[in-house]
Amino acid sequence: MNSKPSNGTLSRHPSNSTSRIYFTFILLLLIFTPRVDSSWWYIGALGARVICDNIPGLVNKQRQLCQRHPDLMQSIGEGAKEWIRECQHQFRHHRWNCSTLDRDHTVFGRVMLRSSREAAFVYAISSAGVVYAITRACSQGELKICSCDAQKRGRASDDRGDFDWGGCSDNIHYGINFAKTFVDARERMVKDARALMNLHNNRCGRMAVKRFMKLECKCHGVSGSCALRTCWLAMSDFRRTGDYLRKKYNTAIEVTMNQDGTGFMVADKDFQGTTKNELVYVENSPDYCLMDRAAGSLGTAGRACNRSSRGTDGCEVMCCGRGYDTMRVKRVTKCECKFKWCCAVECKDCEDTVDVHTCKPHKRPDWLHPA
Repeated sequence: MNSKPSNGTLSRHPSNSTSRIYFTFILLLLIFTPRVDSSWWYIGALGARVICDNIPGLVNKQRQLCQRHPDLMQSIGEGAKEWIRECQHQFRHHRWNCSTLDRDHTVFGRVMLRSSREAAFVYAISSAGVVYAITRACSQGELKICSCDAQKRGRASDDRGDFDWGGCSDNIHYGINFAKTFVDARERMVKDARALMNLHNNRCGRMAVKRFMKLECKCHGVSGSCALRTCWLAMSDFRRTGDYLRKKYNTAIEVTMNQDGTGFMVADKDFQGTTKNELVYVENSPDYCLMDRAAGSLGTAGRACNRSSRGTDGCEVMCCGRGYDTMRVKRVTKCECKFKWCCAVECKDCEDTVDVHTCKPHKRPDWLHPA
């Protein structure tokens, strides 16, 4: 909180009693207002205005990296917009829909204070987003410090035969290493259950991008035959990473910190297997049905729902049994599109009427209404 008064706001010579009241007020705020940390995620909201000293939420290690590599911060900022869009796509039909808060340095608000499976997903997808953004910027020649993967040289083979490494293989190793150094910096400053959880999920996100690296080839030979091939490694579309982590969210594992504080144990004693590639969480999720400012829940009142669906986007589930309102709205869409030589597509504007269903607000108990 910035307690420095602006000119004209306070008297230049306040009385002692006024000073005591003001000091007491500030002290109460500090004591009773829960702390919500800012995050490097906010870089995405700054766009081209990235100034390292002005980015809230950076720890010293991150600030040093920012000052040393300002061009990388631009890539991270663009990547932040991409992974937030992906998060919102994956949860668009769920009660928690990865909502962000405008002009909020924490980006997601108080909901990230809880060590829930939603927090696990956000940390994983954000870490993956940094890997993806940095790796892509390296390959596109946007960064001075890195370029294509120089290790992919010479001959190699796959199930289709031999090929020559060529083109520009995405430098996934640099992207992973930088993401680990930058993203993990805050968590490595403390040793508690939340820090261990975040570090684990950050790693899962980084490895998810690497999992979907694919071999792309160009054929050389008579009449386009593949007698000779030149190949390179490329990242898949980020949607594949999002889909994968969304499935991991569904099967996320509850854990507790072990006694010596160096790791965690699975809460379910009957669990058999490994958590290495699984998302983990420590606390159960809040009830996202109702608005709860303390928990960071925005509730589902006013959310659009699908009346005919029995899934998470259905009105029964989305509205938490409160019912829904139906409103008829006019919608304009493009129709009767035709290709016009050369080279345009012309469409007509068609208007139709559709029913839009939205969740009813929570009804307060009668005893809460004044007589």
